[in-house]
Amino acid sequence: MHWIWFIIAGAVVGALGRLFHPGRDPMGWLVTIGIGIVSLIVAAAISDGWLAFIIGIIVAVILVALVGRFFGDRGARPARA
Repeated sequence: MHWIWFIIAGAVVGALGRLFHPGRDPMGWLVTIGIGIVSLIVAAAISDGWLAFIIGIIVAVILVALVGRFFGDRGARPARA
């Protein structure tokens, strides 16, 4: 049951990370949950309690920006003349 709550909290943190990041985010819900879980792991290593949740959201915003920057243009094709 602990893992289910961890996935739910990861989804919430990932969604808040996407919400606070300006612009369009080219990723699905599985990537969002993954970002949230990784963010919570990093935040739990740094702190605990509500501070860890806030740190997790900040880390999620940074990870959303990085994923959007590095993987956002994969489907785009250059225009042909």
